[in-house]
Amino acid sequence: MDLIFTDEQDALRHMVRQMVDKGNFDATRLMEQSDAGFDPQLWRQFADAGLTGMALPADMGGDGMSLLDAVVVFEEMGRALVPSPLFASVGICAEAILQAGSNEQKAHWLPQIASGEAIVVPAWLEADGGYGEGGVTLAAVPHGDSWRLTGDKWHVPFAASAQALVVVARAEQGWTLFLVDPGQSGVSIESQTSLARDSQSIVSFDSATGELLGTIGGAWGLWHDVMNRAAIFAAAQASGGSRRVLEITVEHAKTRHQFGKPLGAFQAVSHYLADGVTEIDAAQALVWQAAWVADNGQSIRRLAPMAKLSACNVFRDISAISLQICGGLGFTTDFDAQLFFRRAKQWQLSWWDTTYLEDLIAADALDSVS
Repeated sequence: MDLIFTDEQDALRHMVRQMVDKGNFDATRLMEQSDAGFDPQLWRQFADAGLTGMALPADMGGDGMSLLDAVVVFEEMGRALVPSPLFASVGICAEAILQAGSNEQKAHWLPQIASGEAIVVPAWLEADGGYGEGGVTLAAVPHGDSWRLTGDKWHVPFAASAQALVVVARAEQGWTLFLVDPGQSGVSIESQTSLARDSQSIVSFDSATGELLGTIGGAWGLWHDVMNRAAIFAAAQASGGSRRVLEITVEHAKTRHQFGKPLGAFQAVSHYLADGVTEIDAAQALVWQAAWVADNGQSIRRLAPMAKLSACNVFRDISAISLQICGGLGFTTDFDAQLFFRRAKQWQLSWWDTTYLEDLIAADALDSVS
């Protein structure tokens, strides 16, 4: 296993950091108050740099990057706390369409996603439904040459800006994927407030027209494969966020003085920071390993959930320690640590939470023993 980054990957990291790291988080704060939830100008920069097509093949307008290349990008996104539909549209839906779509669907949507012209987001979770297949109850019934969908989806990211939704629904034959136009009369969108104040919505379907994506009734296994890849990207974001909030905390511990010496000179504080460095390095290595294994055609059934579980738990712990070391200042809205703390918990709960990840890992471990 070779986890030494190439010169091209180092250059990619440098390019993305230059695009997103402005030395402050004013843009993140501004997007918390924005209806769209992301900066269209920055999105255009992503598209011009090829990031919106990074994981797609060249014949679909993409750059054909590896998963490890994409991890580099998402780590930098996490470091800068960039509000963006890149994860939802490129990390999840592009892969779902690539795996399940017909030739016509792929030819229509993937070049648009790769160019940044189209944003496609997943409508998957339902109220109190959890992350497993039993949580999907939104009904899909055939209607002539199309399908009609009825029910609600929660926590749909960037729904108001999307040109299409990938909807996980339940047909009579089983779980099935659909492409849905969110602008049609049968779809309504209501904004949801999240801990991170990112763009999330409740999307309600009232006999909305859906276009079949893939086969009828056999979508859950494919969706799980898509989510395994996405879990690595989510873990990369958390890993980048952990690294950055630790840097902020270290700087505070070096410059903030109590009793005539910097906070970092106190053993209790310095040991917190030492533990943080150790935990972040371990989690980051697991993320890189999962991406490398996927790029080499091996199973990530256990590694992807492990990477997401580890990286998000570490991000949550490090950001909480940051607030503890920064004291009351850390909780103020003008201080950056609270931005990380809120997102750390949000990311820990999103795209498979701790309990579901532990169930996946345990099931794989038990299967391997038997």
